[in-house]
Amino acid sequence: PVPGPAHPAREQFLPNIPSIPAGRSCTVIGGSGFLGQHMVEQLLAKGYSVNVFDIRQSFQSEQVTFFLGDLCDKEALLPALQGVSVVFHCASPAPSSDNRELFYKVNFMGTKAVIEACKEAGVQKLVLTSSASVVFEGTDIKNGSEDLPYAQKPIDYYTETKILQEKVLSANDPDNNFLTTAIRPHGIFGPRDPQLVPILIQAARSGKMKFIIGDGKNLVDFTYVENVVHGHILAAEKLHKGSPLCGKVRREGRGGIPSLCCGIHADFRYHIPYWLAYYLALLLALLLALLRPLVTIKATFTPMRVALAGTFHYYSCERAKRAMGYSPVVSLDEAIARTVQSYPSLRRARA
Repeated sequence: PVPGPAHPAREQFLPNIPSIPAGRSCTVIGGSGFLGQHMVEQLLAKGYSVNVFDIRQSFQSEQVTFFLGDLCDKEALLPALQGVSVVFHCASPAPSSDNRELFYKVNFMGTKAVIEACKEAGVQKLVLTSSASVVFEGTDIKNGSEDLPYAQKPIDYYTETKILQEKVLSANDPDNNFLTTAIRPHGIFGPRDPQLVPILIQAARSGKMKFIIGDGKNLVDFTYVENVVHGHILAAEKLHKGSPLCGKVRREGRGGIPSLCCGIHADFRYHIPYWLAYYLALLLALLLALLRPLVTIKATFTPMRVALAGTFHYYSCERAKRAMGYSPVVSLDEAIARTVQSYPSLRRARA
């Protein structure tokens, strides 16, 4: 059931669904995206009633109530939050975008609008999808914990705005029955991934996967999308007054990019010293900045990507295990197998 005043958009898409127990009604903001779609599927499988709020509708489902709008517009958000107990906020521009204005608008201003709308609509819990990059400055992080300070020199503007986004978790207000928490996944991959896997496939096909930055022994976390969703739902279910999750962040892991690269037939042959790769990328960035008044070229070889490829950055999820009983529901080997199998071109290559 959806309490509250009728709304034309809601009436247009309202499905015939059975009564849902109190506390199991939710809205997924960004539900048309990669992570959001997987979130919707698992929530439905667990018996939740689900609203999706997004700027676009990318799939059809009679079990889902869709609302279209700009998440920076509180008035547009409110109808999607009526009668909802939990909001999952996973909307964000792709990290590879170079639209600084959009990052600031969606990640920071949009999250502020979401919090205001949640409070006005009487939502009890907000689970935010953050990023492990908020503590990464391009140097090694080994088994990092949630106690690490925010990066003083974020690796890119996406990260800078994710830090601003996390800071609004101070809106956590148990006395007024409004609880917030954030999950920091790292390198989400899986079926229907529009970012990581396609980039790796393209790099492999163009011969760019023959080079390893550094000695190739650095460990980097990657997280399968179903494990990310599992962690978010656990966080929502374990979030209550007095919980160690309130107003805090938790991490998810773990995986490894070498195994995923093997799954798409990467052929690593050559090593480039990390310092050399980094300064070459920095020199290229400076050159493109000088040329920008005349021509705009989007570089794929950037200092940020060199830092991500050539350093250790993996994190502990022990606190998530203790606070909400998190553990991956899909193993790394199975996750890679499912991901590779989901891409027809890779299936043919492996046949």
